[in-house]
Amino acid sequence: MTTKTVAVVVQDGAEPFGLGSLCEVWGEPFHADDGNPVFDFRICTPRPGRVRGSSGFDLHVDLGLEATEDADLVCFSPKFDFLDHDPLVLDVARAVHARGDTVFAHCSGTFALAEAGLLDGRECTTHWRYGERLARMYPQAIVRPDVLYVDAGNVLTGAGSAASIDASLHLMRRWYGAKVAATAARRIVVPPHRDGGQAQFVRTPMKSTEAESLGGLLAWASGHLDQQLSVERLAAHAHMSARTFARRFRDETGTTPLQWLTIQRLALSEELLENSDLSIEQIALRVGFGNAATLRHHFAAHRGTTPQQYRRTFCGVPA
Repeated sequence: MTTKTVAVVVQDGAEPFGLGSLCEVWGEPFHADDGNPVFDFRICTPRPGRVRGSSGFDLHVDLGLEATEDADLVCFSPKFDFLDHDPLVLDVARAVHARGDTVFAHCSGTFALAEAGLLDGRECTTHWRYGERLARMYPQAIVRPDVLYVDAGNVLTGAGSAASIDASLHLMRRWYGAKVAATAARRIVVPPHRDGGQAQFVRTPMKSTEAESLGGLLAWASGHLDQQLSVERLAAHAHMSARTFARRFRDETGTTPLQWLTIQRLALSEELLENSDLSIEQIALRVGFGNAATLRHHFAAHRGTTPQQYRRTFCGVPA
């Protein structure tokens, strides 16, 4: 597994969770029990030394922005005064993008990519609190404030906070396959895959109780993906009317039953493509898509590739 270099740019006003979420995914040292990929992980800043934090403690960073010059991925960590842009940081963003490597910003860090001109004509996201401001300040950007992350080729933007982990795992999945990303997610103790189009937050009713939760139903459905799982059947299993079930499902998961099932079936398809010798038709039946044509359709729509190409890319990638 080729070692990739990941650099994180921090500036005065650094937000600790935004930085920590990047460290958690990309900066973890090797553990023999999970076999996670190891990255040449670097934290850098425009002026090495003391970097003012936003939560009562500061950082000391030794590396300057030259640490980004050979990086495969450069992350722009959010900061408190996110409308104050350092020209040196903007130059780094443009340089990384120009040479074809990946830039990633989440939460308020997205504003730096917008100021650098990298979001013109591209879909992007940021924290829902800042979406309207981002769209107003940068009308050439196509802002989607209601999603977890947006993959626009070598420009990745995330909603911020915990969604930074989702976006990072998405990129790890793109680089190394679903099995490696799932292993990393298990180490971090988060769901292995939340689709980028999922809502940034869910509207759990105030009077919801544990007995009313759909957790048991979701576990059951995950184990029966090969079956026909209509809204009516799922609602009956949950002892609800179809209308009540659809509303409760959206409240608890932030998505629709059909979208959720598609995401689960795609994730299982990726696992089988990587780790089995089943044919495309057999996999389509196993995951509930019914036939290879439907599986190919969803792969093209959600993954931008074909099942065959995915298998050629990731089959046999060591975990």
